[in-house]
Amino acid sequence: MITIKDISMAVIAFIRLGAIFRFIYCMVRLESAEEEQMQYKKRAKNTILFYIFAESIWQIKELVFYYYGA
Repeated sequence: MITIKDISMAVIAFIRLGAIFRFIYCMVRLESAEEEQMQYKKRAKNTILFYIFAESIWQIKELVFYYYGA
């Protein structure tokens, strides 16, 4: 039986993989497109910020569940 914990673990795995692949894509495009370098630098920075934000939310959720025993 699939539980909520299994679903949340799958979602965080997809977020991690998506952020990694997006960052790699931006770095590859940054090497090939000189006229669009600023655009891909900004996208790479935003991807890193998204990843940090998503991981922070995940850790806060875990802390709350641990603290309240849910």
